[in-house]
Amino acid sequence: MTTPGPATPSASPPSRLAPDAALLRAAFERSLDWDAYLATDEEKAAKWREIHERIDLDDAQRRLARGFSREMKVLVVSGIWCGDCVQQGPLLQRIADANPERVHLRWVDRDEHPELAGLIRINAGARVPVALFMAEDFEPVSILGDRSLTRYRALAAKQLGPSCPLPGAPIPDDELRGTLADWLDEFERVHLLLRLSGRLRQLHGD
Repeated sequence: MTTPGPATPSASPPSRLAPDAALLRAAFERSLDWDAYLATDEEKAAKWREIHERIDLDDAQRRLARGFSREMKVLVVSGIWCGDCVQQGPLLQRIADANPERVHLRWVDRDEHPELAGLIRINAGARVPVALFMAEDFEPVSILGDRSLTRYRALAAKQLGPSCPLPGAPIPDDELRGTLADWLDEFERVHLLLRLSGRLRQLHGD
């Protein structure tokens, strides 16, 4: 009887770092804009609209967003029922509203796009919201979710501190403004990556 040798290592599982451009294009073409997405559940949309009306970019943030010169596509995998989406989604829309010619923001429901959601799991979970940032030709650039740093700091202070918040407690304005700044930082980072991209500079001659 031959003694078996050491086991041969199995092949590494395929990477799930990012969907490819073809999948992203297909998902983007089936996505919804802000109004159409909220129309999927008008009752739950009321909270989204409340946050959207409550917080806006300040003058400096608006100038920054309006200064974006590269086109970027942003696809948010979301759930209109999701509390984190309610608190962050309207802030993403505010950024897109400041420069709609360059920032194309769209929304898809996580549960209706399992092939996409399966590629962007975070800590082994199908979390939302997750924003997928793309170049003008749908090449993936960045994935950010499910909460910004300010959101995580606020939750840690509440959940890991000596007392727990009351259910349904209002979100402080400073937390919303900090979360807005977090997301705007990522939009700016992605824009600079695109603006400095060698292949895009060659394409646009700049």
